Amino acid sequence: IKDSKELKMIKLEGDNLKDVYKQVAIGEKEGWDDYIMRIFTLKYGGFTPKHSHPWPHINYIIKGKGILYINDTLHNIKEGFVAFIQSNTTHQFKNDGDGDFKFICIVPKGCDK
Repeated sequence: IKDSKELKMIKLEGDNLKDVYKQVAIGEKEGWDDYIMRIFTLKYGGFTPKHSHPWPHINYIIKGKGILYINDTLHNIKEGFVAFIQSNTTHQFKNDGDGDFKFICIVPKGCDK
């Protein structure tokens, strides 16, 4: 059991992303051998890179509102929404609200990139 406010917040750096922070909540260290649960925070105006990868992920929106781009389609998402993004699918998250946009992202072990 952890308080997510106490998890280390890592600012992600790179091209085509802005104001993205990651926290690793549950993974192998906690006994979950097959998956990793991360929490992402996109600050006001923040966005992840438009990208794809050979693994799926499951998302649950914790706070705020945003836009989820999946294969040329934009989806308005907000707190309480869930999304499954299939392997090799181009996707991007954008903060479309006034404050932080926060979501859980679960991926298979070894895919925390």
